[in-house]
Amino acid sequence: QLDVHKTFIDLVKSRRGDRLADDPDLFTGAFWAGEGALRRGLVDGLGDMRSFLKDRYGEKTSLKLISPPRGLFGRRGLFGLRSGFGAETVHALADAADERAWWGRLGL
Repeated sequence: QLDVHKTFIDLVKSRRGDRLADDPDLFTGAFWAGEGALRRGLVDGLGDMRSFLKDRYGEKTSLKLISPPRGLFGRRGLFGLRSGFGAETVHALADAADERAWWGRLGL
C-alpha cells in the first residue's frame, strides 16, 4: 500500500509541478474539492463544462446533448421495466466483482 501511495504522490507531483502548494497535509490521504483543491494546486480552476468549453473555444461553441438509444419499447421496456434493466444489473454485478478483485490485489 505504501508503494501505491508513493507512486500516486510521484505522479501528482510530476503532473502538477510548481502549481502544487507547499502544504504538509497534501498527501495525507485527505481529499479536497472546490476551493480547497484550488488553493492546494490540485485543480486549475472551478466551473462547469459548458462555461469552460465556451471560454476555451468561443461563445459560438455548441454542445450536443446525446441521449441513450431507445429500445423497441421506448424508454421503458416490456412490462414497464426500463429497457436494458437486466443488462444493467449484470454489468453492475460484474463491476462490483472486478472492483473487489482489484482491492484484493492491494491487500485491502
